[in-house]
Amino acid sequence: MLTLFWHTRQSEMHPPLGAIEQHGPHLPLIVDAAISAAVTGKALASLDASIPAYALPPLYYGKSNEHCHFAGTIMLSAQTLLAVIGEIADSIYRAGFRKLVLMNARGGQPQVMEIAARDIHQKYQDFSVFPLFVWRVPNVAAELLTAKELEFGIHAGDAEMSLMLSILPSQVKMELAVTEYPKNLPIDSLVSREGNLPFAWLTRELTESGVLGDVTVATKEKGSRILESLSDGWAQVIKDVHKFRQPGSSATSNVRDVTDVTDVSPMEE
Repeated sequence: MLTLFWHTRQSEMHPPLGAIEQHGPHLPLIVDAAISAAVTGKALASLDASIPAYALPPLYYGKSNEHCHFAGTIMLSAQTLLAVIGEIADSIYRAGFRKLVLMNARGGQPQVMEIAARDIHQKYQDFSVFPLFVWRVPNVAAELLTAKELEFGIHAGDAEMSLMLSILPSQVKMELAVTEYPKNLPIDSLVSREGNLPFAWLTRELTESGVLGDVTVATKEKGSRILESLSDGWAQVIKDVHKFRQPGSSATSNVRDVTDVTDVSPMEE
């Protein structure tokens, strides 16, 4: 990753955030961090040199306690992760940066990123903080994965296996590939594993292998297409963050006045 030697107040810092956790017998422990670092690096490499965006080395450890029963998982508590991110932010702010993108690839910690971002911005109100998730940019995964995989293949499945075949093929053991989907999920219920009305769960309650998805259909070609689309999406995010001005700040360029909007959707906190 890039290291910092020069900056302006409009520079962005992007620390890739991942985890060290079991991803079945076929993938290494660093999947989330590897994906975050690969997407960040590829996106930054595609940018025009006039955009001052930088990346820190990845933060490998994350909140992974739902995987705690599977060997290899090394986890931080939510409180520790919040403290670590907060102190990293202190240093970045002290260095003169005023934009921080928490570039998270770990599916179990977006809520921690959101809490951290709000706390950091409340502490430094001229510091814009973006708690973002790698997979939420436009990408081609929906075109390449089955409907079942899109809904249930959330851990060490087709998408992550394909990406790792593209990013770190030497660390993938295709001969050990396992396919397993969640068991005993609620049926005909408003309550679901994910979504608007979720229940708390541990990985071992859903899978015996630690895998949630179909790994046998993964390919390097599929992974390369997903990586390219994620990187393109993130390059646009970085450009948008560069243009971003915090609402209420003295800088008003590229700010949308919601009083001019005629079709307003309900606001959600």
